[in-house]
Amino acid sequence: MQRRRAVIAVPLVCGLLLVGTGCGGGKSSKASETGGPEPTNSMERQKFAKTRFVANAGLASGAAYKWIIKPYRNGSFKKGADGRTGALIKAGLAGTFSYNRFKAAINNAKGDPTLSKAVAPLSSGIDSLKGLTTKFRKGEATDNDANAFDKVIGNVKDAGKGAGATVTDQVPSFSDVQKG
Repeated sequence: MQRRRAVIAVPLVCGLLLVGTGCGGGKSSKASETGGPEPTNSMERQKFAKTRFVANAGLASGAAYKWIIKPYRNGSFKKGADGRTGALIKAGLAGTFSYNRFKAAINNAKGDPTLSKAVAPLSSGIDSLKGLTTKFRKGEATDNDANAFDKVIGNVKDAGKGAGATVTDQVPSFSDVQKG
């Protein structure tokens, strides 16, 4: 009887030990929290800062161009235009997405001294975009509003290029834009 208990107990204890050691003890690493490895020295921080800036600014400019500037110039937002309601909804979502990505790009730029200095004056222009998304969604946008997005995109691209971080448009999928 004792032998039978030992045969059952030994695998049970081993299994519990394996499961217990597999648990992390409540510690979490930075890599798992941010979705990737963290830079370890100042050189890596600068490299990642530029890369993140370029990615976020590229997504923001790509979304703004595809769903705001281009449709506006094509007359998709005018009363009576085919697909106007859908275009306005997409413009509102793309505007919010672009604003959020531009804000993230400015935060990313803080990790690189040269890039940080180059984009510092752009914060007020990016903040001005926040109210424009509502105008587009409601169909109240004017030429000046579309040009404001275009101007901010140009300023961000110029600032990035001057700091060695060339920004190119990267059009996100519309499902990405919907998620924010």
